[in-house]
Amino acid sequence: MPASSNVHRATPTNMTKCNVLRANDENDWHTAEDIRLLACMAALFHDFGKANHAFQTKLTSKTPKADAYRHEWVSLRLFESFVRQCGTDDRGWLIQLTDLPGTVRDICLGGLSGDGLQNRSLASPFRNLPSLAQIVGWLIVSHHRLPAPTPDTELNRRLLEKMLDQIEAGWCGSRPDEASAKACWQFKNGLPFDSNHWRQHAAKVAHAILERPRLSDPDEANKLLDSPYVLHLARMALMLADHHYSGQPSHAKYGDKPGKKGTVLYANTEKDKDGKPVLVNGKPVLKQRLDEHLIGVEVNAESIVEVLPTLKQNLPHIAGEEFCKPSQLDSFLWQNDAFDLAESLRERSAEHGFFGVNMASTGCGKTLANGRILYALADPQRGARFTVALGLRTLTLQTGDAYRDRLHLGPEDLAVLVGGVATRALHDYQLNEEEKTRQDSGSESSAPLLPEFDHVHYEGSLESGPLKDWLGKNSDALRLLDAPVLACTIDHLMPATEGLRGGHQIAPMLRLLTSDLVLDEPDDFGIEDLPALTRLVHWAGLLGSRVLLSSATLPPALVEGLFRAYLAGRAEYQRNRGRPGEPLAVCCAWFDEFATQAGDHRDGAAYLAAHRQFVERRLTRLAKAEVRRRAAIKLVPIAVRQPRETVCIELAGQVREHLHALHRQHRSVDPQTGKRASFGLIRVANIDPLFDVARELFRLGAEPGYRIHLCVYHSRHPLLVRAAIERELDAALKRADPEAVFRRPSVRQRLDAAPELDHLFVVLATAVAEVGRDHDYDWAIVEPSSMRSFIQLAGRVRRHRSFACPEDQPNLYLLDTNILHLVEGGDKPAFLRPGFESANFKLKSYRLTELLEPEQWQVIDAAARIKERESLAPHDNLADLEHTRLRDLLLGADPGQMQKQKPVDRWWTTRAHLSGALQRFDPFRNDSLGRSHYALLPDEDERIDFYHLPDRNLPVSVGNLWREMVESDLPKGPGIGAWAVPRYLDALQELADALGMELRGCALKYGTLDLPGKKPEQIWRYHEYLGFSRYRGQ
Repeated sequence: MPASSNVHRATPTNMTKCNVLRANDENDWHTAEDIRLLACMAALFHDFGKANHAFQTKLTSKTPKADAYRHEWVSLRLFESFVRQCGTDDRGWLIQLTDLPGTVRDICLGGLSGDGLQNRSLASPFRNLPSLAQIVGWLIVSHHRLPAPTPDTELNRRLLEKMLDQIEAGWCGSRPDEASAKACWQFKNGLPFDSNHWRQHAAKVAHAILERPRLSDPDEANKLLDSPYVLHLARMALMLADHHYSGQPSHAKYGDKPGKKGTVLYANTEKDKDGKPVLVNGKPVLKQRLDEHLIGVEVNAESIVEVLPTLKQNLPHIAGEEFCKPSQLDSFLWQNDAFDLAESLRERSAEHGFFGVNMASTGCGKTLANGRILYALADPQRGARFTVALGLRTLTLQTGDAYRDRLHLGPEDLAVLVGGVATRALHDYQLNEEEKTRQDSGSESSAPLLPEFDHVHYEGSLESGPLKDWLGKNSDALRLLDAPVLACTIDHLMPATEGLRGGHQIAPMLRLLTSDLVLDEPDDFGIEDLPALTRLVHWAGLLGSRVLLSSATLPPALVEGLFRAYLAGRAEYQRNRGRPGEPLAVCCAWFDEFATQAGDHRDGAAYLAAHRQFVERRLTRLAKAEVRRRAAIKLVPIAVRQPRETVCIELAGQVREHLHALHRQHRSVDPQTGKRASFGLIRVANIDPLFDVARELFRLGAEPGYRIHLCVYHSRHPLLVRAAIERELDAALKRADPEAVFRRPSVRQRLDAAPELDHLFVVLATAVAEVGRDHDYDWAIVEPSSMRSFIQLAGRVRRHRSFACPEDQPNLYLLDTNILHLVEGGDKPAFLRPGFESANFKLKSYRLTELLEPEQWQVIDAAARIKERESLAPHDNLADLEHTRLRDLLLGADPGQMQKQKPVDRWWTTRAHLSGALQRFDPFRNDSLGRSHYALLPDEDERIDFYHLPDRNLPVSVGNLWREMVESDLPKGPGIGAWAVPRYLDALQELADALGMELRGCALKYGTLDLPGKKPEQIWRYHEYLGFSRYRGQ
């Protein structure tokens, strides 16, 4: 069908309007020339330091050698010396570059400050440089990695505001004790100043800068030091040019002809296709001459910056009727209003940016609605490009499945990136198995022979050049950038701000520069990850993305904090890309199943007022809905300060009573046998105590006339076992059809095989059951850790089935306190890991009866999460604690209160972005314990042993670090058995047969798991039904 036949189809405008669009886009890029000239000037100096004797010797060494001072630090010191010899302002060194004297090399080396040569530390080179030289110097020193403070550096605001003045050799990977320290400051074969060809290029760039007041004027140049847009795009272009040209063969056209052998400076050596050194007679083969390399990187940096203005339009886009087609299902009708509102905001959002919030409830099609909203915002003549970023691999794979199945997006239109090859392979294997089941059941014929719609995919037409070549050689970067629709774990985008080395920022920055962004369930991240999340949202605004938050449980402080980050980023974007003088006013919108709302906002306070107005209306509508979940607080009469094993044994006895009581009130009848069954969830905060509770539940068994089918579910099962558990639970707990669960083979078999009339299918799990699983339970029991976890878990009770829960029959039991408090006792923080309590944010009590008001717990819904109380009492109320801590971190302390956490706005209100300081002090997914990789591998007799898997090395047997529990170690009481957890060897054999793999090879890929600890030292206990837990001598 021709594109012109439908207004929602895209026309490949780059074919007919390329020149016009190029001109328009370049006019929009006010600072493109600044970015180009800065990248080019830095490129000409970026590897000057490689001229040192230590580096030149290392290039031909048979054994790898560490640099005492990295070459980029030496490059910065050389640049500093050159600039200082030319005067105190930028015009001095720029004019000098236009006509370099023959003595420039000797003058530069004569004034060089060599670190480690005296018994004193040298001042930061940036303290001696004028503004433009500081920018060029920063680009030089950061072209491989961002300078990062040493761990003992006190990270205060003054340091962040004066960031460049603090940078010294220790921030840049120096090893001053290396034997090569002195040789790093010796230059026996001169400097690239000696190259006539290099001088010509330097003179040309310097002359262009001198003619551009924005760069050569000291006041204007100083402003650029506060422009992360200009600085980081110039850095990205420099890094990309360096990566690209380093992979090219040597070009004789760049640089002077080589002189006498042994006097030529080189930049690098030959590498094979795997990136390993090419050796001749055991020595690396030299490749690019140093002056050639500097010029080659400069030329390619210029080419890269030139394609940036047209990059987005020249990448693939997607347009399709299904995005525009009105929803017909009653529960999805709200999406039509959402699409219409977004479409009406298209031009405003393109002009002013877009920050949206989708708070629709579960089951309303929020995932697809997000895609429709961003499609409606996109230019219909070009089509859409957007990214859906999620916190979990499982959620990412599910989102990819939804877009693929319901919108019929093919691999050229949709990329799904999760990391973890084995995770993706298992997911695909399970989908194939489900497809076989559909075929075997005859349901295959119900699939349409032809899709009811089609869509248009517009291939990209990237211009030939370094960017296109680099993408062609970097499949990971190409996958991230190329697809119009990308569903990925947020980890793939985080390096845009969090990547400190190796050019990891390049691909995610290009993705943010060329597509819009959905952040799915951003409130699921722990508070430790929120600083990194705000940095990403700031970068999205800075690079021009529209942003949509998607969650029904967004706390107001998180929404406002992310809006402030986006607003600051968008302000920087408009300074460089918007209409000059256009006031900042971000186009904002809210969506849910009841209503839509829009408005322009330029500050956090006004935005928050509008958000609260939307939330109030939402809560009013939600209050009229049926109450599916009612809670009761259950006292835990266990003495404190007892050993954890004792506490868990006593708690298991109480939980056993609770689950029988809940079953009696919330069971359903199997239509085939008349037996009664319920499906319940017991949530325990941490794995090690969960293991002990599970052992005791197995020992106790069920009450007479009842049978318990217990599934122990957490992250410390081998990968293939966890995948099998999730596959079974995903299928059994999909309960829109209430009777479907009784047709599930694992359920049917257990109902038919056991004589008991009452069957309890119980999942004993950690927080893995709260987030990312579309499961519907009849009831739940929760060990308390946070209000957030209560709400998340409550969303898994009666998730798919309509039901009005009687007031006297609660289906959610909240334990009054948690295991950590019962073990520790006293006033030690207990609602943490997971939870929001800390030493600076302590509770006065650890009993829910004292920490929550009745209206906060009797009906568990999103209200306590999405609306703050008028007056917060963080030491006395669990919900208030969460809101207060979020406010302190994301918005700063309230008036009259002391700031207790490092506020996230330091990223955009200081020069912190010039270093890796905040990324190092507040890293994303920080794991202080570290992780080690293990596998359960079979021998020739199919006996299983425990192996450590070091990076890129052969498996190492660590059988001494595990205690495999046998049947007698897990005594079982009456009427209880395992459910949904396969025996490891059986599951491994089945998977190996299905994939045509040898058993051991299959185990090496799929029988793996990560356990805490940077080194394999901890002893673990293991049972195939219970997974792994720390061994404590029992």
